[in-house]
Amino acid sequence: MLAVPLIGNNLSIIGMQFADTVMAGQLGARDLAALAVGVGYYHLFLLLGLGVLMAVSPSVAHAFGANDTRGVTRYCRQAWWLALALGVLLVSGLLQVGRALPALGIAPEILPTAVGYVHAMAWGMPALMGFLALRYTSEGLGRTKPIMYFGFLGLTANVIGNWIFMYGKFGMPQLGAIGCGVATALSEWLMLLSMLTYMRRQRAYREFDFFSRIDPPDWRVLRDLLRIGAPIAGSVLAEGGLFVCAALMIGGMGATLTAGHQIALNYASFMFMVPLAISSATTIHVGHTLGRGDHERGRFAGLLGIGMCASVMALSAIGILVFDDGIASLYTRDPAVREIAAGLLLMAAIFQLSDGVQVGAAGALRGFKDTAIPMTMCIFSYWVVGFPLAYVFGVHQGGGPRYVWIGFIAGLTVSAVLLVSRYLYVSRRSLPASAVGLGVP
Repeated sequence: MLAVPLIGNNLSIIGMQFADTVMAGQLGARDLAALAVGVGYYHLFLLLGLGVLMAVSPSVAHAFGANDTRGVTRYCRQAWWLALALGVLLVSGLLQVGRALPALGIAPEILPTAVGYVHAMAWGMPALMGFLALRYTSEGLGRTKPIMYFGFLGLTANVIGNWIFMYGKFGMPQLGAIGCGVATALSEWLMLLSMLTYMRRQRAYREFDFFSRIDPPDWRVLRDLLRIGAPIAGSVLAEGGLFVCAALMIGGMGATLTAGHQIALNYASFMFMVPLAISSATTIHVGHTLGRGDHERGRFAGLLGIGMCASVMALSAIGILVFDDGIASLYTRDPAVREIAAGLLLMAAIFQLSDGVQVGAAGALRGFKDTAIPMTMCIFSYWVVGFPLAYVFGVHQGGGPRYVWIGFIAGLTVSAVLLVSRYLYVSRRSLPASAVGLGVP
């Protein structure tokens, strides 16, 4: 039950990108390609903040499972300081996009729109960091329904905002794809204010007294959060960075190829939101169970989560194989772009199962607060295995987007094998000697 609202929330968040991609796709290949490059650059910074703040969820879950009310409150209040620092840092980096993209060799015809999109998105980043601090606190408590409600609120506001700012409705300037960035930034501020108001007023949160005062920075708690969160950020950056670098590599191949890549990647990301939600629920369930001292059930919860993630992505792969051309047609009427997207969707079907297994194992490991070694495994998988293959075959030898995606397949497969092996080791090591002696799986 924990996972269902998280699935709704994740689908609403990726739904914003889906709406941006579909609506920009109606403007033409150049706008869609600019959006793809802008999203890629933006995600590098988003993943850093997201990864660090993900430490809040298992930390709160362990404290809640152990009935440590003060610990829950302490983690939430210190998460605000992390969110503030991250907001300043990430906005500063995003505003350098005008220097970064030309240096990366992005096609000149898509540069102005890509830069404008990132600039617009940057002003929503502080709100998103604040929302994530509150979201992961509520998530760690097992209260996931409000997260879903405000995710859908953000999606609705984003779609309406796209229509207004892209097409110049109600006297607003006609901004094209840049309007997607404006709408998303405004939606993120709405989500933060709504979540903050809800948590202040709802009785379910009153025992934790989150908002009665602002605590000064507690470096011990902040170090604890960073000890867990920095490796998580490293892991998600390792994976997300591979996809971002692929978008930037393909961005130098022209607008049509970039647009096709964006469609396939957007749909694959959309489907990934379901196992990602199950992974988050696995982290919470494992954290609560370990906080109560029940290591055997904690281990089983992790294994169950990995199996559920794998099953969902196996079904996703079958759906892509059957409906690849139909999926591409949802995004664009351009036959050349649609053909490229359909071909890349077939590549996406190949890595679906590995993607599900690795995200499930990562979530289970976070429940055990085991993040440092998994980070090194992710870096190895994506940057020692995946990136060289993508660059050599896709760019250096001129194979194009399909061969870039070979790097995705290799990196995700290696990551899945390594992370599952790590989970089996860590979770078995945590069992009492009597359970191990009885042959607990």
